[in-house]
Amino acid sequence: MLYLVFVRLTGCMALLERSAASKDAELLVLRQEVAVLRRQNPMPKLDWADRMVLAALARLLPRPLRMSRLVTPVTLLRWYRRLGIPPAPNRSRSTWRQFLRTQASTMLACDFFHVDCAVTLQRLYVFFVIEVSTRHVHVLGVTAHPDGAWTVQQARNLLMDLGERAARFRFLIRDRAGQFTEAFDAVLSGAGIEVVKIPPRSPRANAYAERWVRTARAEVTDRMLIAGPRHLRAVLDEYAAHYNQHRPHRARNLRPPDCADITTAAATDLTTAKIRRRKVLGGLIHEYERAA
Repeated sequence: MLYLVFVRLTGCMALLERSAASKDAELLVLRQEVAVLRRQNPMPKLDWADRMVLAALARLLPRPLRMSRLVTPVTLLRWYRRLGIPPAPNRSRSTWRQFLRTQASTMLACDFFHVDCAVTLQRLYVFFVIEVSTRHVHVLGVTAHPDGAWTVQQARNLLMDLGERAARFRFLIRDRAGQFTEAFDAVLSGAGIEVVKIPPRSPRANAYAERWVRTARAEVTDRMLIAGPRHLRAVLDEYAAHYNQHRPHRARNLRPPDCADITTAAATDLTTAKIRRRKVLGGLIHEYERAA
């Protein structure tokens, strides 16, 4: 009973905040929808008059109410274009997938992950940056004390690694960890790269970097005993070379990050072709390629 009373009170308070015009518009929209649904047709069809009334009245409703109507917002926008109701004009026909793909070509993402040494029991932190469009990974540094000054130096190292390609990137996604200081952002801003902070406690907003952490742990660091910083850096350097030059990716049609052509390759006839196997990290990973 208390719950129902609370729901009713909050509903009344929400109504009080709305204007009289908004309430009247909602009533008119509801009446028009009921009139459409009362027609003797299993799937009532809207005529031009119904479209005109609903399209005009829906503009007066609050956004949450427009999302739960008989007609979806996408349909309303299509009617606006047909009836000439603003905003009508020419809109972009690009899909959401195309939009993300276009933005990905100018994005970087960075993050830390830790590895515990088996001998010294020391916790080491790895800092890396991934190019979102190609999935190319830069392992920038390994340290036991990732303070602000150390992270700033890694940002400078990143710009040196990118060289002239740094001008292609516009955004770098990072979390709100204390290692990322204003000086870190300033180094990237000087190169024309805007730093974008993800919301607090939202690792999914940095999904590309988080996914690489999972891959590196599952394929390397969780399957080896790390002796110290130098050993970890050597392991990650070798793994990054394999990851960038040989490891296939679904988003790139099973091509590695450093492969420029991402078109689907023709299937290899294994009955006639000779395949060469090469061990990586002492046989922890194997690379396969056609023999010359």
